[in-house]
Amino acid sequence: MSRQAMAVLGLVAALGTAGTAAAQEDPTGKVKVFLKGGVGNYTGTRGNFVQVGPSWGATLNLQPLRFLGFEIGYEGAYNPISSAGVFDLALTRHGGSALAKLSLPFIEVVRPFVGVGVGGSYVFAEGTLLGGYRSGLVGELPLAAGVEFNVGKLTAGARATYRLLLSEDLSNQVEDPSGGFFDVVATVGLRF
Repeated sequence: MSRQAMAVLGLVAALGTAGTAAAQEDPTGKVKVFLKGGVGNYTGTRGNFVQVGPSWGATLNLQPLRFLGFEIGYEGAYNPISSAGVFDLALTRHGGSALAKLSLPFIEVVRPFVGVGVGGSYVFAEGTLLGGYRSGLVGELPLAAGVEFNVGKLTAGARATYRLLLSEDLSNQVEDPSGGFFDVVATVGLRF
């Protein structure tokens, strides 16, 4: 057998081995549990009356395929009302969402992603002089984009999420309310 033929056979064998290794799923990282924290605010006309405040949460992520993941999580936020001029007026948000995530299948350590899902929150209007603000349930359509860094059992990242509010009845002060809730958070957790 000539040297060229042996080189071609060696190259084919190496590519076949690499392809087989790439096709195997990494057993680490099928399940992630992480905490998130950052800042968030309402957008649109409601954002004119509400200030930026802290945003937090906890998430369980299932990764059945390298490019496809599913999340379920809790999110919370606290946003003071700026137009009131009194410090004890705020909108406090507690909610949950389910998200489907798509990412590049061949990058494990640094993984950018986009996601879409469904969710809902209870927004609690707190304070003594709330004017037209009131508590209520709000349906949401979350749209997310971010990046995750995965090393061994550790995961960390950053993400931005815009939640289109499907119910706009939190305030009588705005004649035609519009917008959603936008937050930017850092994440840190473990992979199993």
